[in-house]
Amino acid sequence: MLKKVLLAAALVVPMCLSAQSKFGYVNSTEIFDLMPEKATAEASLQEVGKKYDTEFKALQDEFNKKFGEYQALAQDTPASIKERREQELQELQTKIQNFQQVAGQDLQRQQQVLLAPIQEKIRTAIQAVGAENGFTFIFDNSIPTIVYQGADAVNVTPLVKAKLNLKDAPAASTAGAASDTSAAAATTTTK
Repeated sequence: MLKKVLLAAALVVPMCLSAQSKFGYVNSTEIFDLMPEKATAEASLQEVGKKYDTEFKALQDEFNKKFGEYQALAQDTPASIKERREQELQELQTKIQNFQQVAGQDLQRQQQVLLAPIQEKIRTAIQAVGAENGFTFIFDNSIPTIVYQGADAVNVTPLVKAKLNLKDAPAASTAGAASDTSAAAATTTTK
C-alpha cells in the first residue's frame, strides 16, 4: 500500500511542477539584426577587411611581377640564378599563404570581439524578460535544436525588443539588410 502511495506521489509531483512552469521562446537572430550596434560592428569589420584586401593585392602583384621576370629569363641564364628566382617565388607564395591565414584569424577574432557585447546585451535582456515575466525557461528558436513547440509556449521576442527599445525594420529594408549581411558574411569567410 505504501509503495502505491509513493508511486502515485512520484507521478503527481512532476505534473504539478510542470503545470507551474512557464516556457517561452525568442528569436535572437531577429533581435540581433535590429540592434543598432550591428551596423557599426559590420562597418568596422568591412574596413579592416578592405585593408587586408589591399595588402593581399600588393603581395599578389609582387608575386606576379617576379613570376613574369622569371618567365622572361633567357634560355642561357645560369641554373643558380634560376634556382634563386624559384626560391624567391616559393618564399613569396609561402608569405601569401601565411598572410591569408593570419588575416582570416584576425578577422574572426575581431568579429568575436565586436559582436560579443551585442550578444551579451541581448542575453541580459532575455534574462530580464524571463525574470520579470516569471518564465522557467526561454528557448532560442533561431538555433535549430527545438524539435517541438507547443501552443502554450510564449514568444518573448517582442518583450525583448521592447526591453532593448528596438523597432521592427520596414519589410523592404529587411530584405536588403539580409542580403547585405549575407554578402558581408560571404566576404568575411572568403578572406
